[in-house]
Amino acid sequence: MSEPLTKVDSAVQGIDIQPGKEHKEHKTRRASHGANGVMNIKDLEAEGIELQIAKETQSTGWKINTSPSTVEEKDILKKPLTTPLVKKIDLHFPLGLEVTARNLKGVTIKDALDAIHKQFKKRADDELDMAYLAGFEWDKEESWTRLIVHLRKDASNTGVSHGSKKKKNKGNAE
Repeated sequence: MSEPLTKVDSAVQGIDIQPGKEHKEHKTRRASHGANGVMNIKDLEAEGIELQIAKETQSTGWKINTSPSTVEEKDILKKPLTTPLVKKIDLHFPLGLEVTARNLKGVTIKDALDAIHKQFKKRADDELDMAYLAGFEWDKEESWTRLIVHLRKDASNTGVSHGSKKKKNKGNAE
């Protein structure tokens, strides 16, 4: 059986096989490339490049068991979640749940909200103590590769000043 086929066979028709040389069909597999400027989170950690989180995430007033399309300001959904852009990032909840937001062109706020919504979309309102997104926090001492998700009980938009994490006008709101 080591001799080459002499008859034309439909399985080998049109293929030039040279004795002694192996025919290499497979090319090397390309690494999954995203857009230019999109980094792998592990590379950022290795190089010591710090993440900046979009401040718009603190003012969404978004309920985690509803679709991200219910956010009032639709234009913030297209903004990148972090600077520099990353292909994927883990989102860690204080009670231990962890979800991953992925986008080869750079994770956007919508990608993060989609990942969160996927976990909570079947939950009823009365099952959620803290049902509204308050924002994200990056703590490089705890973990370089993930963001901590902060939730709150009410939908009030605290992002008027975008810099504060606590409500300043609590007495004036009533």
